[in-house]
Amino acid sequence: MKRIYLNSLITVLVMTLVVLMHTGYVDEIGERYTEQGLKRALITYGVARGLNGVISVAQGTEVAVEPVGVGLTFAPGQILDPVNDLIERFSWIVMASGASLGMQRILIQMTAWLWFSVLVSVVLIAALLMLWKKPQISKTVRDGVFRLAMVLLVIRLAIPLIAVINEGIYLAFLKPQYESSQMALQRTADNIHQLNESTPTPTDTKDWSFIDSLKSIYQSASDSVDVQSKLDALKQTAADTSEYVLDMIVVFLLQTIIFPLLFLWLAIKLIKSIITIKF
Repeated sequence: MKRIYLNSLITVLVMTLVVLMHTGYVDEIGERYTEQGLKRALITYGVARGLNGVISVAQGTEVAVEPVGVGLTFAPGQILDPVNDLIERFSWIVMASGASLGMQRILIQMTAWLWFSVLVSVVLIAALLMLWKKPQISKTVRDGVFRLAMVLLVIRLAIPLIAVINEGIYLAFLKPQYESSQMALQRTADNIHQLNESTPTPTDTKDWSFIDSLKSIYQSASDSVDVQSKLDALKQTAADTSEYVLDMIVVFLLQTIIFPLLFLWLAIKLIKSIITIKF
């Protein structure tokens, strides 16, 4: 009686999985989640390249002031040079993340191929028949079919399930960090762009009158104070931007590289365990 109950439970579970495979529900969800992740990667890559562009402009901008008649020229954008290097590397990480998501999408499409689903279903149903007719079939054949059925089932469902679990982890733990960091990077790009537009440039002092020179000295002194405040703000921006970029690096590494590889490794370990299991 106990054996009949267990076999009935396994049969219901297997038939549910067969129906699930052919409806494509899990595949559709997994593919949609990879599409969303790929879209996030592309948006972030655009923000990173835009920030890289405005920083490059700032690095090439020179500020000329003459406090109390003493000429000074410097490039405030050089403060952002380490940040620019970090963003360059971050761009490569985002590209690798996008490639990882693209490969996951292709793998989902491959495992969702109709004829592969049919093959898995046929082997699963054959395993069920052998389960119910256990005494009539040799143990070697039965164990081989059971192993094949379980391995094919893992291969069929592993990739879409990895995508679903991965997105669940993102929504539960990584989404707030991603959204706040992305908004902060966009604000940083806007602020640096405004700094580039408002940076004072050298003026032609030829043919100036004595009054013009006095006005220039006063204005230069004021500009030097204003530039110093902008430099302080720029230093703080550099520190904050580095923190935001590192946060984004953590999000993309975890969601698109580390977790998928971890889950894939677990799937491979499961397949190896199935192959060596004794029924």
